Amino acid sequence: MRQILQSLKTGQIEVVEAPAPLVRRRHVLIEARRSLISAGTERMLLEFGKSNLLQKALQQPDKVKQTLQKVQSDGLSATFEAIRSKLDQPLPLGYCSAGIVRAVGSEVSHVRVGDRVVSNAPHAELAVVGRNLVARIPDNVSDDEAAFTPLAAIALQGCRLAQPTLGETFCVIGLGLIGLIAVQLLRACGCRVIGADLSEERLVMARMWGAETIHMGGDEDPVASALAATSGSGADGVLIAAATKSNEVVSQAARMSRKRGRIVLVGVVGLTLTRDEFYDKELTFQVSCSYGPGRYDPQYEVHGDDYPVAFVRWTEQRNFEAVLAEMAVGRLNVSPMITDTIDISDAATAYARLSNRSAGDLGLLLSYPESRSEKFVTRVMLGTVPAKASPATVALVGAGNFGGRVTAPALKAAGAMLKTIVSQSGVSGVIEGRKAGFASAATDIGEILSDTTIDTVVIATRHDSHASLTMRALQAGKHVFVEKPLAIFEHELDEIKNTLASIEKVGAMRQLMVGFNRRFSPFSVRMKLLLDTVREPKALIAIINAGAIPSGHWTQDREQGGGRIVGEACHFIDLMRFFVGAPIVSIAATRFGRPGADGVAEDKMTITISFEDGSIATVHYFANGPKSLAKERYEAFAGGRFIRLDNFRRIETIGWRSGSDMRGTQDKGQAAVLDTFIKAVKSGGPPLIPAAELIEVSRWTIRAANCASEPS
Repeated sequence: MRQILQSLKTGQIEVVEAPAPLVRRRHVLIEARRSLISAGTERMLLEFGKSNLLQKALQQPDKVKQTLQKVQSDGLSATFEAIRSKLDQPLPLGYCSAGIVRAVGSEVSHVRVGDRVVSNAPHAELAVVGRNLVARIPDNVSDDEAAFTPLAAIALQGCRLAQPTLGETFCVIGLGLIGLIAVQLLRACGCRVIGADLSEERLVMARMWGAETIHMGGDEDPVASALAATSGSGADGVLIAAATKSNEVVSQAARMSRKRGRIVLVGVVGLTLTRDEFYDKELTFQVSCSYGPGRYDPQYEVHGDDYPVAFVRWTEQRNFEAVLAEMAVGRLNVSPMITDTIDISDAATAYARLSNRSAGDLGLLLSYPESRSEKFVTRVMLGTVPAKASPATVALVGAGNFGGRVTAPALKAAGAMLKTIVSQSGVSGVIEGRKAGFASAATDIGEILSDTTIDTVVIATRHDSHASLTMRALQAGKHVFVEKPLAIFEHELDEIKNTLASIEKVGAMRQLMVGFNRRFSPFSVRMKLLLDTVREPKALIAIINAGAIPSGHWTQDREQGGGRIVGEACHFIDLMRFFVGAPIVSIAATRFGRPGADGVAEDKMTITISFEDGSIATVHYFANGPKSLAKERYEAFAGGRFIRLDNFRRIETIGWRSGSDMRGTQDKGQAAVLDTFIKAVKSGGPPLIPAAELIEVSRWTIRAANCASEPS
């Protein structure tokens, strides 16, 4: 299937061939017929992509601040690599699509195969969309019209927040697609509407739908005109649907409003407000969030949990349905806004027209061919397939941020034969697969496990899938490298242990490695060598400045990410186990404070570990520290001597011989662990870390998360 991508580095548009995505239990697989290019949003992204690095920085001052903090904590080299990797990540475009349902998940009941539906899918021949973001198209609404639905829902949500009532006067500033739709919706509510824009053509269109108009590009004073039209009292409400960096638009909206008027921002404008303009009139100002309630809520959009209609009347999906109903009865007419329809294969032409503001294009639709069997293929070739299998022929499962930015390049550098990269969406696998040099990209993991030429599977998916994928790959006779954690529940560890035992019985033992990369950092290796010279028990301290992550992030979800202790603190528990070199015998954990504004308490915790040789370790895992502080610091007290490892950039010692200190570029062992693993696969050597130790560390980490007590 084909999908449109845009380079964040250059702004270039590309149509890529990707494997078809597979439907999931609360999702819908949709074959596109039409999709609408959002002139405002997508033009802004194009212009951002075409800007140089300095211009990009000036547009994102908050990102510049984060960059400076990262330089301070991690060093210039690591920061530069992170920025380069981010800009190398193409961006899928589009969010307004109409098509045909081709498959539904087991927990989807409101649509069936063959239904015509709208969704917020990107510009792609096939897309998998959460069930709450799909709505059926009425029979008398065409695909062309239906493709406007998500964009119209943005206008509708802005209108809902403005709370228009029969007889009120509203000004709509900015008559692009959203502004023109807002004009019609406000008129349908019985409001008098005044539309303001720089384009005479758009003003003519607004007048066609019953609006009075103000030309903002001429000699006419928009504020004076709006006040005159309302006999000096001002508009009851103003909807801002413009796109400009100027602060003047908000000022104009305030000055043309009546006392206690309502201003709602749907577009993107400068937001330096003048207090007096709002204070004197007691104005309310609100920013509207996209299609409505549910937007950016993973429980709603990804997991498919709906809000009760009695408490949240208008969600994203219900706004979609309301828009379609208005189209069906003729109160919302988008057909006059359609400028042209262009085939997806000619997307570059469509976006060239979009970039040319003087062309006056308004609604550009993309069309998709109905008969193209390749669009349903779940594996596509990216390069030359190896003539014959060789040791360490790899399938990488997972093409997310870490899998693409860290794992794939490390596998290539380690000399692995890169056969297939697997991702749920398909397109992310193509993006990362091309950069790293994989021969193919796929979406069906079963296809990979049955491929006898692949002997090694590297798992870099979300945490809840790690245990099951590990067992499936081991049972298929593959060597397995799985990013941490190995599992998020103890029963999964028991199942992995049983799987390993059954494989060992038939003499088919394979390498199993968890991505505990910090063991393989040259700094950790040096510290371990120094500690091994001390025969008596050691006292270790790890201070982790983890940084805050919102409660809605998948890593905070115990069912999906395992929580941050299971999902990340396993690294630090494992490193303590490595430094001591003796089994863990007990663990205790206490979290401090109550859930903060983000609703999270588990990511602020102290974990105390006791080892069989009498050593102890304390891991302080804190999410409430400053971003400018280095993330990790380790200290060891042993036999009258002391070691400090600072953020994998330097080692300082007291009591050891001269030359024990160490400095260098930050290295957390991410490349070394995969390099060592691939060498072990090729040589057939013993496991890098015994499976029993991997399970031990994982089990104690899960227990630490479970036993943490609330403060009294």
